[in-house]
Amino acid sequence: MLPLIRRGMVALGVLASLVGLPATAHAQTAWTPDLSAIDGDDVNVRHDGRALRLRDTRTGPAALDGAVASGQLLLPPKELPEPVNRVRAEVSGAGAVEVRAHLGGTSWTEWYPAGQVLPAASTRIQVRVVLSAAPGAPSPAVSSVRLTGDLTAERRAPAAAAAQTYRVYATREGLVGGTTANGHVITTRDHFVALPSRRGLSSNNAGEYSVRVCTTSGSRCEYAPVWDVGPWNTRDDYWNPSSVRQMWKDLPQGKPEAQAAYQDGYNGGKDEFGRTVANPAGIDLADGTFWDGLRLTDNAWVNVTYLWTGTGPKGIVRTNGTPLNVRSSAGTSSSVVGLAANYANVVIECQVRGETVTGTYGTSNLWDRIGPGHFVADAYVYTGSDDPVAPSC
Repeated sequence: MLPLIRRGMVALGVLASLVGLPATAHAQTAWTPDLSAIDGDDVNVRHDGRALRLRDTRTGPAALDGAVASGQLLLPPKELPEPVNRVRAEVSGAGAVEVRAHLGGTSWTEWYPAGQVLPAASTRIQVRVVLSAAPGAPSPAVSSVRLTGDLTAERRAPAAAAAQTYRVYATREGLVGGTTANGHVITTRDHFVALPSRRGLSSNNAGEYSVRVCTTSGSRCEYAPVWDVGPWNTRDDYWNPSSVRQMWKDLPQGKPEAQAAYQDGYNGGKDEFGRTVANPAGIDLADGTFWDGLRLTDNAWVNVTYLWTGTGPKGIVRTNGTPLNVRSSAGTSSSVVGLAANYANVVIECQVRGETVTGTYGTSNLWDRIGPGHFVADAYVYTGSDDPVAPSC
């Protein structure tokens, strides 16, 4: 049996469950967040007593290499009396307000600009305020934000049953000592990835948005959280269909703008900042993911699965910081086929009894299949239950 704390923690997630849309809208709910409440979840912002501003107008996501200065205030999740699927924002100042809805457990919708309809209705909503400016330019300022949530009959398509997978070009991020878009300070042989959109940006020390990235041969894979934005763009959620994609809507789903610019001269061969695109990268890999997870020696094409775009039971990999070995079967003597980074959110396809292992959550002989031929010991995965959460393999 695993510690009872796992059962106690899951009860909190059940309180904010996915809610269906009725034919008629509910009353609106309004609130005004405190923009001065800056803590460890926030990145490169300060409040001067009057407005929220960038702390340093020269600092931005490490993967963007100085193309833009930015920061974000991540507000605590807001519990609402009734479900909403749209949050409008009245902003005093120059800043972008983005919103997501809780889907239950560890799952959230992607981040959407305030005012857009979310893919699901929920009583638990989270908001962030993003400030950005050209490097060295005066800091944008936001003095107040008033939020209004409502439930509209307009719907967005729900997540697909199977997560989206695309073949894209991967580059090594490096930049040890730099700061990612979510505030993580990059360490030697770190394990995370960067994608060119904030829509799938996880919180620091979390992995709500995680990927499975594999060599094209499938011989090695790593499951890793999305902690940075880049390497070329910031609004290129290329894994989404054109009806949802924030920019470059005329490109095929799954084709990054940088790839189109580099290969086809799209947008004059430039990224959104007017820089000449020097490679077709659609993902950046931290050094540990690049060298240890995939065992790459140079930039390469990879297959990336955007795990949050699908459905199914999920778990959070929790270790002492060292990535968890992903094995070919349910035992420590089976071959290692990759790694699962700390905080990665993985989809549990099925579960099987195998070798007994002692890990973060106690001792168990339960193993989770998180991908084709990919098994991890359940004792290192937070699922919210001591019992199986998926069918038997």
